[in-house]
Order: sequence, then structure tokens, then C-alpha cells
Amino acid sequence: MTRAQIDGRFHLDRTTYEAIIAHARSDFPYEVCGLLAGEDGEIAKHYRIPNAARSMTYYSMDPKAMLQAFNEMDEHDWDLLAIYHSHTHTEAFPSATDVELAFYPDAVYLIVSLQEDEPVARAFNIRDGKITERKLYVGGAQVPAGSR
Repeated sequence: MTRAQIDGRFHLDRTTYEAIIAHARSDFPYEVCGLLAGEDGEIAKHYRIPNAARSMTYYSMDPKAMLQAFNEMDEHDWDLLAIYHSHTHTEAFPSATDVELAFYPDAVYLIVSLQEDEPVARAFNIRDGKITERKLYVGGAQVPAGSR
């Protein structure tokens, strides 16, 4: 487990957070997705993975890009810290499909909602169908949680 999971928090530096928000906005109204890798809870690399489904309600990571990212993670002995995607028309909370497809129980799942004018980002662990919200920190400051 990473530090982010042990203390119930997930920490993002401001640059990575802003890159994720920019990525979420870049293909609106379609969902985007990506990975964050690193070690000891520190992010070393942000992977923007194409959404092969190119859908407004679903994401499917492009297999080739995902394999390349995992190969690079293996080469550097990095952990998969987080999987992120956007919700363009719904809240930043895992959908039933997100829970069903949560195949990495040690990863944090970041969801960025674009349903309001200001994006809302939230972090979760999804293990055995159970959703546990993590406190999201950006640049050392806690990000206000969205609704629910």
C-alpha cells in the first residue's frame, strides 16, 4: 500500500492536478482517462491514455497505450498509484460500471466531474465492490469534496 492509502489521503502536486483537469476538459463532452505512476506515494509520471470507447458515459483505456505505460512502470519499478477518468455529465462518484470494472484494488481511483462550471475531483479506493473515499490534497491543501 502507498502512503496515500495508509493515511486515507491522496496527494497530488499542483502541476499534475492541473494537467488532469486540462486533460478532462480537452475532449469534452467525451470522457478521458489516464494513469499516475510512482513510488512511495510520490507521482513520477502522468500517462494520458486515449479512451478507446470515445464515449460520453464510459471509458475504456486504449490497450496499446496502457501496455506501453505498464511496461515503462515495470522498467522503472514504479507502482500504479492512481487511475483517473472524467465524468462529463455526472458527479465525481464511481458509477456502477466504474465499480464493476475496478480491477486494481491497490490503486486510487480519481474522478473529475465536469457537470458544473468548476471541475470537482474526488479520490476513492474500490475494493471488492466497496467504495471508500479518500481525502484529496493538491499542493498540500485539502480539496473540498463534492456532493454525496
